[in-house]
This record gives sequence, C-alpha cells and structure tokens, in this order.
Amino acid sequence: MKTLFTALMVSSVLISSTVFGAMDDAVIEKSFYPYKDGLPTAEGYEPGVEITQQNVEDYKAILDDFMYRYIKQGWYTIKTSPTTSFDLYPGYVEATRSHSESVKLTPDGLLDEFVAGRPFPQEPDTNDPEAGLKLVWNFQRGFNAGDSETIKPFWWTFRNMNNDKVERVIKFDWHFLNWKHRSQFDPKPDIEPNPGQIFRSIYGKVLEPFDLANTQLLIHRYENDLKRDDAWLYLGFQRRVRRLATGQITDAFLGTDAMIEDFEGYNGRVSDYEWKYLETKNVLLPFYNHNEMELSDNPANDPDGFQFVKVTGKGGCFPKVTWQLRKAYVVEGRPKDSNHPLSKRIIYLDAQTGIMSVLLSYDKKGDPWKYFPIGKTHSDNHIARNKGTGVAIDDFAVFLDEQAMHCTTLQFKSVINPEENPPGIFSVQNLRKQGR
Repeated sequence: MKTLFTALMVSSVLISSTVFGAMDDAVIEKSFYPYKDGLPTAEGYEPGVEITQQNVEDYKAILDDFMYRYIKQGWYTIKTSPTTSFDLYPGYVEATRSHSESVKLTPDGLLDEFVAGRPFPQEPDTNDPEAGLKLVWNFQRGFNAGDSETIKPFWWTFRNMNNDKVERVIKFDWHFLNWKHRSQFDPKPDIEPNPGQIFRSIYGKVLEPFDLANTQLLIHRYENDLKRDDAWLYLGFQRRVRRLATGQITDAFLGTDAMIEDFEGYNGRVSDYEWKYLETKNVLLPFYNHNEMELSDNPANDPDGFQFVKVTGKGGCFPKVTWQLRKAYVVEGRPKDSNHPLSKRIIYLDAQTGIMSVLLSYDKKGDPWKYFPIGKTHSDNHIARNKGTGVAIDDFAVFLDEQAMHCTTLQFKSVINPEENPPGIFSVQNLRKQGR
C-alpha cells in the first residue's frame, strides 16, 4: 500500500508539473529566436538588392500590397540588407517561459492567469479560430517600448505628396509606462498602488509650434479590456482639461494623418475588433541598425549626438533606411462598431519581436486608404543609453493617406528608461500643472 501511495504521489507531481510547469524550451526558442537555425529566404531574393519600379514584379511575393503599388508607381525604392536577430530583453523571455503555460482566454476573449511575458508564444494555427486574437494579445502585452519609454525629441511633419512641400512640424515629448506585467524595471511585475488597475499609460505634450504649445494628451488603458480607455486633452490655448469622448480616438489627431487609435500600430482595445489570423510569410519589413543609416542634420546639438534618419521618396514620405526579409504573421482586424471609419486593417506582426511593423488600412468602402510602416532599430545600434535594453526601438514612422496624397512623418529619439517616467506624470493633475 505504501509503495502504491508513493507511486500515485510521484505520478501526481509529474502531471502537475506538466500542466503547470514552465513553457517548453522548443516553443520559446522558436518564438523568440526564429532565425537561430537559418535566415528566411524567398525565391530570387538576395539581401542587398534594391527593389525599384523596374524590377518590382520580381519581388511582389515579399512585399505588402500597398508597398508593391507604391514602388510600381515610382514613389519609393527599397534597399535591403541581411536579416538580423532582434533579441528581446532576457527578463521578458524568462517571464514567458515561467508564466505562459497557464495563460488562456476567457469566453469574452480576455486574458486569464496572465502574469508577464508573451501570453501565447506557440505558433499560430489557421485551424484555431482564436489565433488572430492571441496574436494581438501578444502585441498588446508585448515589449514594444519595454516597461518604460520616453520619446524626445519627437517631430511630426505634415507633407504634401503632390508638391513635396512641408506644411507644418509639431514637436512633442512623449512618455509610455507599463503599470502591470513588468519584466524589465523594478518594481516587477506591477507598480503599486494602482487602485484603478491601469495597465498602461501614455502622456504627450506639444512643445512647438506656438499655437499648439502645452497641448497635452493623457491615455489610461485598463487591465480589464472591456473597460473603455480614459483619455484627456489639455488645450493650451483654452487652458483647460477636457475628457475625450470614445468616438474621438478615430478622429484626426491635431490635424495629422493619424487617429489616436493608430498610435504604435494599434492603440485601441483588443475587444473593439474581430481578429483573424491569415498566414505566416516572409516579407520585407523596415528593420535596420540606426547607426548604419544615412542620417539628417536634425536634431541639432543633441546631448547624445543623436540624429534622425533621412526621408526620401514621393513627398519625402518614406524613410531612407534598409529593409529586412523577416518572418511575419499577417492578421486582419475588422472593427465591431459599424460607425468606424475603417472597414479593416491588415497588420504585419514581426514574429520575433511581436510588434506591428506594417499596417494597411481600408476605408468603409473597402478601398486602400492609409499606410503605416514603423521603422525599428536594434537597441544596441542606437544611442549608448539604449544598449542592452533588448527593445526593438521605435525610430521612424509614417502615416500616409494615399487618397488625400498627404502624409505625416514621425522622426524621433526613443530612450528606454524608468527615470523620466515617474507615475505622477500620468495624471490629470499633471496636465494642469504642466499647462500653467
């Protein structure tokens, strides 16, 4: 009897460790180090080739639909470089290894038993009706800006694609803070107290031009995805704070070609869309090493010696950077709200980093409307302060409205650090204080 009891106990422990133990190493390796056993390939493609209006048909299979058209029309040429590994911060990988085994979706499509790391590191399956939802949760709980990021300086330039004229430049400071599920900076995994159960906060302030100076935006996204975000705008010329209505996140932000919902690729709630995983493919994405690119003269006299990448192409609406052939997950998102200005988004999620690198937006009629590529540099090839942070650093972005022939380019300096993002700046009281 004692022997039988011992055998049962051992068996119970083994079963328990299988169900509740750490994620299998093979799954982790494939998710975070997809190029360990070989780089992605495509028929006829060799890194270093320049894709132009003359040869674009040869590379159509590795271009997103919008970029294929833009190159074919002579708006842009893509210079390519070898694929490199963008290893994420080890603490985020280890959090995935330790906690993702128990993560699941509730009937409402919310995360259950999630602590930190990538919720669903397993390869997506087209037979899984929740595969698209899981991939978007990987993005929302991803490592896009680490636990804490400051973007300063941050220049948004309005450009007319028909006459190549620069219409306006808005200069910001921008701040991001993860309150929960942290794996990089102390405290981990959560900042306390947090009575409102905020998951993430965004704070931005306009520095120039004069007529918009001191305009500020504050967004709180909550742990409960079914709870609507709170957002406030401080209008410098009115010297008052007003709460943004839900529908205003799909309005043009300060006259740019972007909606608040567009920030970082997608800045809405996961539950606001129906998500569908379409395919896994090798595609060209704007990943590169900032310090190896052709840089502009701006900003002048930066204390870190930092300079923006140059712009090029039609209207100066494209980054002068190299693109890499990378493994990507293609996801379709359709808004649930019938009044939404979009019919769908097609999103290219970089498989290794989990970030949204290229987004295609379609208007309510289903016609192509806006293109949003987000350039990413390896954190070890940026300013010295970012070395070792293990973040695919935001380095350049474009909101391109092809129907209006207009774009807003975003050039910026991202810094991964906790010092510039104390929790107190993410408050309505701070909006009033900064606006005085």
